Amino acid sequence: MRPGVLWLSAGFSLLLAGCAVTQPEEPTPPPLSEASFNARILELESQLGQQCQQSAAMQQRQFDQQLAMTADVREVGSLLRGLQADVRELEARGEEPVIIREECEVDDTLENKTLVGRSEWVGFPGIGTYLKARVDSGANTSSLSATDVTRFERDGENWVRFKLALNDDDVVVEHLRDEWIEAPVERRVRIVQASGEETRPVVSLLMTLGPIRENVEFTLNDRSHLDYPVLLGRRFMMDIALIDVAETYLHERPEFPGGEPADQAAEDEAADQDDSEE
Repeated sequence: MRPGVLWLSAGFSLLLAGCAVTQPEEPTPPPLSEASFNARILELESQLGQQCQQSAAMQQRQFDQQLAMTADVREVGSLLRGLQADVRELEARGEEPVIIREECEVDDTLENKTLVGRSEWVGFPGIGTYLKARVDSGANTSSLSATDVTRFERDGENWVRFKLALNDDDVVVEHLRDEWIEAPVERRVRIVQASGEETRPVVSLLMTLGPIRENVEFTLNDRSHLDYPVLLGRRFMMDIALIDVAETYLHERPEFPGGEPADQAAEDEAADQDDSEE
């Protein structure tokens, strides 16, 4: 072999050897500890839970909008059918319909109010349960059945601790029957009865009823001798709800962990007697 070829081959071999020597090795990742793995899993679970909550809230908003649009379409359809009937009647009498182009005033007082029946399911997210409620425009303040009401002070403010006062027939998330509930006292009201006067604490609790989600003020008193552990009065209904006394349970029962599914509420609703209390 010629000397030039030998030198070229030797130089090429040295170049390859140099590349092999100088190429950096990739660092080996440290082993994943059990604590790091569990922390990452918890982080992923939290992110997934938040995404599910946001998705559920969006679906609920879309469902509420769909209900409103369906009601509007039905109303428009009813108006059109009425107009068609009027036009046919005029044509049968040989008269031409008169088109009045005057703008009409629209009363939107009822537009944003929710229709409720005389009895409804209400939910208390802060407590974690549903209860039956009677809707009564004759009462001013709403009322929640409570027992063992105990006053105490927290951070310089007046609070109360109480349990739900329920009878055996009241429907509730069972494990919460004897649980203590705590809430700050908003004010106190004076109640005048035949037996005398008394004052009752008023607490504000987050409550849901169908699409309604509001903080509602409740007086605390024992209603276990009555058919409904919750009474909703005028202060709750003002500007947000209307009562149809011919209807009951127009809205689905809310669901809570440990409670029964909403589609099993029909049996509990059928057990109601005619409203005759208070």
